[in-house]
Amino acid sequence: MSLFGLGGEKLALFAVAVALLALTPGPVWIYLISRTLAQGRRAGYFSLTGVMAGVFVHLLLAAFGLSALLLALPWAFDAIKLAGAAYLLWLAVSTVRGSGFSFTPQPLPPVPDRVLFRQALVASIVNPKVAVFYLSLFPQFVDPALGPVLLQSLALGAVHVTVSTLIDGALVTVAGALAVWFARKPGWLRLQRWFLGSAFGVLAAWLALTPRSHP
Repeated sequence: MSLFGLGGEKLALFAVAVALLALTPGPVWIYLISRTLAQGRRAGYFSLTGVMAGVFVHLLLAAFGLSALLLALPWAFDAIKLAGAAYLLWLAVSTVRGSGFSFTPQPLPPVPDRVLFRQALVASIVNPKVAVFYLSLFPQFVDPALGPVLLQSLALGAVHVTVSTLIDGALVTVAGALAVWFARKPGWLRLQRWFLGSAFGVLAAWLALTPRSHP
């Protein structure tokens, strides 16, 4: 069996590689777990959808060769990275502060689904490490002699998105069960805003300090 010139063995090997990556705790785990614990399973699922939509944008950029600019122009990588860190820091402050200027602990209000999706989408797009991941891994599996490189890249990207969605979706499901338990704790309801804001702050620092040379 082959897909756009990619043999089944090569696709299976790629699926294993991305599965191991998805199973490794990292920024995506922090984002999805913190969202789910603080705002429930529905928030986690919509955030997951936004994250995967952002990954798909990176996939298209890599498939069409546009992501190569991140490696050709180091300042572009740093600019996107710092913009992403600034966005996450803004999410951290706005989450803790709420709609006013009080930092007094108080429960998080419901967040519209479209806002959850949009915030996760932007956070995913402004993470240049996703682009570096594609640029580092694709050449090991794509072979121009087997067919169009664009189609092979899209096929590999589809495998990545599918595998990551399944694994991260399971993570959100488990975190959602814990969120139900936490929701019964009055103390947690007062601290969840600070918990989520702190998670965004950690992600901002993580992204800002991430080196370009290690995908």
